Amino acid sequence: MWSTASTTSQLSIEPIQFFNRYTGRVETETIYGERFLRWTYGTPLGKLALHILVKRALFSKLYGGLMNRESSRKQIAPFIERYGLNAADFEQSTGSFATFNEFFYRKLKPEARPIDPGESTLVFPADGRHLAFQHFSTCKGIFAKGQVFTLEELVQDNLLARAYSTGSILISRLCPVDYHRFHFPAAGTPTKPTMIEGHLLSVNPIALVQNVRILSTNRRCRTELQTQKFGRVLMIEVGATCVGGFSYTYAPGQRIKKGDEKGFFRFGGSLTMTLFEQGRVVFDDDLLGNSRKLLETYARMGDRIGQGSS
Repeated sequence: MWSTASTTSQLSIEPIQFFNRYTGRVETETIYGERFLRWTYGTPLGKLALHILVKRALFSKLYGGLMNRESSRKQIAPFIERYGLNAADFEQSTGSFATFNEFFYRKLKPEARPIDPGESTLVFPADGRHLAFQHFSTCKGIFAKGQVFTLEELVQDNLLARAYSTGSILISRLCPVDYHRFHFPAAGTPTKPTMIEGHLLSVNPIALVQNVRILSTNRRCRTELQTQKFGRVLMIEVGATCVGGFSYTYAPGQRIKKGDEKGFFRFGGSLTMTLFEQGRVVFDDDLLGNSRKLLETYARMGDRIGQGSS
């Protein structure tokens, strides 16, 4: 649950909780770099640093450079141990990664992320904590302080914004501990990604409760996926602090299968949005029920998010 309480010197935010679809329990998120996030977004000096340096692409580029150094390898084993990652899922052995960044955007064995086989189902595009709204209009004002972001701001294309303005939206937030490759939620033919430049602010709730327009002003890429069963699907990858770019591994214009890899984020937390045209998808009840309470649902790539509307 996201909520805020302000003091004169520092933002006080309740522990970030989410519903874990696999344990059936509400759990508390362990936040990578929590102290830095709370200082940056919750203190006057931190906000000054945010404005001057942290949100700039140079900061993320420099930090990403550190994660590309051979010396960063020594951080891999402690990271796996601290966050309880299952190394048996990795396609490569932990000792084979040349840098921390290489480990960060690691591939997994296919059996670690099975794709829901239903002909009429859609799947999560990424591991993460997810919010889903059957109608985009219902997510307006639901965030802290009544802030909203608009589709026009998000996609920077008025015709495209109108096409999805009455549709559905899935917001998938990836933490640094998550698997950081993203995939297609359905079979179809994707377009070439379109880059939209912007800042690189954190997409953690610690930052979003201060300014939800981060979702529509950070650096991002949009792609449309043309499908037979679900109409047009708009996929948006959003960068964040220490995530300066996205790497794409698919071939635009060539047909893909549900669950095929689309690309990956480099180091840092990040976020994806998946938008559907009106009446094309019905999200699962647990996902919708949790989202109405602004409680994110943790689920993995390949698990079902819902099905096509009959």
